[in-house]
Amino acid sequence: MARERTRKSAQPARARHDYVGLDRVLHEKARLGILIALLNRKEGVPFLDLRTLCELTDGNLARHLQVLQESEVVEIEKTSDGARPRTVVRLSKAGRKQFLAYLEELDRVLKDARVAAQASSGARASARHGYSPA
Repeated sequence: MARERTRKSAQPARARHDYVGLDRVLHEKARLGILIALLNRKEGVPFLDLRTLCELTDGNLARHLQVLQESEVVEIEKTSDGARPRTVVRLSKAGRKQFLAYLEELDRVLKDARVAAQASSGARASARHGYSPA
């Protein structure tokens, strides 16, 4: 029983880098670009503008939007402007909250990486400066 406690108490150090907040739906490169493009545009972004901003094809953008819509991250409004269909995409309230939480987790990843890189470069610098040939 004491060994089980030891193992469990040692586990949080490993779990420190689990980054469960990096939601796979949001973490994909194209979807990340879409969400950043939508973040400060409460009125939404027309599909064609979003396509240009993210440099995606119509089909690729449509597929990524479908994934985001199924996850209730974005809302898609389809109307017609005379004979032309018009599609506007916006972050849902829940999607905005989810994306901001994702960005906080991503910030934690970056901070951890900086600390690890600094510790690594500090250890190498110490080794170089402390080295003296016999």
